[in-house]
Amino acid sequence: MPIYIDQMGRSVAIAERPQRIISLVPSQTEWLADLGLEQEVIALTKFCIHPNSWWRKKERIGGTKTLDIDKIRALQPDLIIANKEENTQAEIELLAQEFPVWISDIERLPQALQMMRALGQITAKAGRAESLLLPFEQALAAYQAPSAKLSVAYFIWREPWMLAARQTFIDEMLNWAGFKNALGHLDRYPSLSLKELEKEKIDLIFLSSEPYPFKEKHIAELKEIWPNIPILLVDGEIFSWYGSRLFKAPAYCQALWTKILGLGNLGG
Repeated sequence: MPIYIDQMGRSVAIAERPQRIISLVPSQTEWLADLGLEQEVIALTKFCIHPNSWWRKKERIGGTKTLDIDKIRALQPDLIIANKEENTQAEIELLAQEFPVWISDIERLPQALQMMRALGQITAKAGRAESLLLPFEQALAAYQAPSAKLSVAYFIWREPWMLAARQTFIDEMLNWAGFKNALGHLDRYPSLSLKELEKEKIDLIFLSSEPYPFKEKHIAELKEIWPNIPILLVDGEIFSWYGSRLFKAPAYCQALWTKILGLGNLGG
């Protein structure tokens, strides 16, 4: 049985062509679908919404952090795909005692690319993975961000207010797209009051579509505090999903910059 090293540095023995795969990570579930693993992926989480056809018809085994361990056991997977941040350590360690569990750990774009190639190799879809990744890598290389390095406060939650800071994939994507993370001096996902945030240098505010579903009404709420700062709703999957959603990032961020620069009088 081949031995693979996952992104946690663990050695995992996995069947040569796994036939009963469970994905515990939404962004990686979509990548498995793009690899053409319709028959092999037998179950996923309730948050694995892409592709919609899988979400509707495949077995669901709870949430990413609230797994139905007994249901997973009953399915007898020969491969479980997990993630350090998305899943809880206790549940993954429990599953790893009984099944092969390959864990990703992604804070940087190169790690996302490495994960996609690794899953292609593990599932005997390496050729398919390369055919999808090569044009994407060309698009990444061709992307050119404007020279204006605007400082962005990226909100992910409300009550309490939470934002993305350094050591997160969102921070990586903001920097790649040409923005500066206003909270890049803090760690992970700090919870801050709006009063505390007023002390930060902010040129733009992004309200993410997930995990909290920010809407137009929340823009109005924050405009009371920052009347002169542009506040935009952004696609959270583009900035935080490290699978196939990334393919949309170059075009999306180019369009986002066009919209922002059209607002004028920024960064002053």
